[in-house]
Amino acid sequence: MQQIINFIIRNKTFLLFLLLFSISILFTIQSHSYHKSKFINSANFLTGGIYNSLNNISDYFNLKSQNELLAEENKKLKSLLYNTKNNKDSTYIDSISFNNNYKLITGNILRNNYSQTNNILLIDKGKKDSIKQDFGVITSKGILGIIDETSSNYATVVSILNTTSKISVQLKKTNHFGSLVWNGKSPNIIQLIDVEKIAPVIEGDTIITSGRSSIFPKGIPVGTIKDFKLDAAENYYEINVALFNDMTNIEHVYIIENLDTDEITNLLNTN
Repeated sequence: MQQIINFIIRNKTFLLFLLLFSISILFTIQSHSYHKSKFINSANFLTGGIYNSLNNISDYFNLKSQNELLAEENKKLKSLLYNTKNNKDSTYIDSISFNNNYKLITGNILRNNYSQTNNILLIDKGKKDSIKQDFGVITSKGILGIIDETSSNYATVVSILNTTSKISVQLKKTNHFGSLVWNGKSPNIIQLIDVEKIAPVIEGDTIITSGRSSIFPKGIPVGTIKDFKLDAAENYYEINVALFNDMTNIEHVYIIENLDTDEITNLLNTN
């Protein structure tokens, strides 16, 4: 402490000069709009550069997990290609190219929320990328949410971890379907309701999208049945589904556009 006091006494003239100089700069910035704007722009440039550098560092250290994810996805695609029937067979249908009414657009998550009751995500695609309201959003592992609002360069996504979300899904082994909802508790567990009690529900079975809306095609993975019970009236099952997606760790996404949406909507509106 004594050393600090001695330092101040020895350099009091210089320290007083720095103090007065700083005050004069502050007054100059506050009283002149030009200087103020230059200062703010410089500060934004500096903080923006730091933030961008930190993001780049984070992305670098995350490369291993992202490469593992891409490798797993490539493995699945190769498995589809190598295990299809010979296309010389007259009964052969190429499942990859047959359904041409869906278009996929790649994107990235800029903000991921999963701890609220009504979670909204932000992605780096918007109107200039032809993104519109009610487009589906998925990852390589499964369903993620539905586009809500769009701007020129960005869009918000109503996550499946949102208590207002309701998506039609089904048991993979049968055509028994219900609604996917969320009770606002665990980000790893989601609920499936309205499945009739005659359905053969078994723990560990896979849940997929039903294709009963124009948003998601049939067959997109959701998760597996963790446990289940009948509701109070004992007419329908209440099922807990363990999600395939780790909703706390999402970066790359696919936005799904159904090219037949307008035709389907117009047809339904005529009735």
